[in-house]
Amino acid sequence: MEKETTIFGIRAVIEAIKSGENIDKIFLQKGLRGELFSELEQLLKKERLNSSYVPIEKLNRLSKKNHQGVVAQIAPITFHNIEDLVMSVTESGKTPLFLLLDQLSDVRNFGAIVRTAECTGVSGIIIQKKGGAPVNGDAIKTSAGALFKMPICKVDHIKDAVFYMQASGIKVIAATEKTDNTIYDVSFKEPCAIIMGSEGKGINPSVIKVADEKAKLPLLGEIESLNVSVACGAFLYEAVRQRL
Repeated sequence: MEKETTIFGIRAVIEAIKSGENIDKIFLQKGLRGELFSELEQLLKKERLNSSYVPIEKLNRLSKKNHQGVVAQIAPITFHNIEDLVMSVTESGKTPLFLLLDQLSDVRNFGAIVRTAECTGVSGIIIQKKGGAPVNGDAIKTSAGALFKMPICKVDHIKDAVFYMQASGIKVIAATEKTDNTIYDVSFKEPCAIIMGSEGKGINPSVIKVADEKAKLPLLGEIESLNVSVACGAFLYEAVRQRL
């Protein structure tokens, strides 16, 4: 199994960004100051890279080397361009089925979803550049290697993906309990993309607002929600059932 590469040191991370390395996430020490660190912060904002400020103890766990308060992880996969992916799927003659993950944060949920997506013939998964689970070795392990087979795209905001899907003739369905429609009331037979929300907050209200349709799973017990990877599996297999 291929593992993500860790880069440490302020100057090394700056050069990695400038050279176009496929950086998944950058960890910065809280309270760090200095001219070189300011240069890095400006570069992160310009490139809109996924970063977070953490205690030095976290950085020490990530790297035993002299990290200077900065550690970056390079993703073990190559991300796809959303325009190219949608075009290739559309031209292939297959009925597109995409997944949009709105800031899903748990890496194991992410890996489990990728595994199910690969098994159900999903065309590709779109995630947000910031706020989502890291695409790392743990995600690959949980996906049983499906991350090497499933096209993954990163966008600045999930709404960017929603609008592009709609402009490409792909219906966008939000998985949310804020509707009377269940998955059995919605058609998945035509080209479509399913939005799944984060574990705690669900789908951002502004994203739900621009979706074409909303659907929920019928819950017959007292628990009000399912684990997101389980819910995603139910949605995807309903799409499979309708398409068979």
